[in-house]
Amino acid sequence: MADPRLRQAIEAKDFILAPGVFDLISALIADRAGFKALYVTGYGTVASYLGLPDAGIATYRDMIERIGQIVKMTNTPVIADADTGYGGLLNVQHTIRGYEAAGVTAIQIEDQEFPKKCGHTPNRRVIPIEDMVRKIRVASDSRSSRDFLIIARTDSRTGLGLDEAIRRGEAYRKAGADVVFIESPESEAEMQTVSERIDAPLFANMVNGGRTPLLSADRLKELGYAIAIHPALGFLSVGAALDKAYKDLAANGITSPDIDLYSFAEFNKLLGFEDVWDFEKRYAEI
Repeated sequence: MADPRLRQAIEAKDFILAPGVFDLISALIADRAGFKALYVTGYGTVASYLGLPDAGIATYRDMIERIGQIVKMTNTPVIADADTGYGGLLNVQHTIRGYEAAGVTAIQIEDQEFPKKCGHTPNRRVIPIEDMVRKIRVASDSRSSRDFLIIARTDSRTGLGLDEAIRRGEAYRKAGADVVFIESPESEAEMQTVSERIDAPLFANMVNGGRTPLLSADRLKELGYAIAIHPALGFLSVGAALDKAYKDLAANGITSPDIDLYSFAEFNKLLGFEDVWDFEKRYAEI
């Protein structure tokens, strides 16, 4: 079931900052950090599972199995990427029901053509606004709980301009979206314009190296945003750490003191080995 805390936080205008998670290690660590939500990034999940670009290659089945396990192993409300809903209207219905049954709290659906492309990358094309409105209506009608939130994303800003993106955001809100996500505005002024013109909880995508300026949680709240995700932080930091550690080992034949490592004892604790050891002690002589 969806976690009501996310909806309650939005209604209370309590700003939600969510780190991107992409596998169980990143999810377990983020779950301990005190965030109000976790964001399962499509880019990171596809990269960690398939080693491929987030370009419409991963399927519903690829994603739901990994998202479901992240939800199962964490206690923080999960926002999950669902690309375009993985197809037409019937696919959207199936996706909504599947994500909700898996325990996801908020689902993000975008208006790109298939195959979709990662946000903040070039050559993204969008479907007609009427087609996306129908998808949002299906999504809203298909959920069983009001605690399961629909985040409607438009990728139209880059190719069609800010006014068209705002027009779409307004239409998606009227169709039943709980949160509106204008992807990749290109300045703080554009973000403020979005906030002034769309009467809905707003979603900001803070991508390190992306098209949108990185703003603090306090500034985003001042601008009128409700949620901010940092989807790339996890996999970019892990990539940098692994690159440094593996090159260090190759160069030195041993791990040098320059490499920062998570404590092995703490990592065992993170994964639940203490419970395994307690179980073994309890039943060792049975």
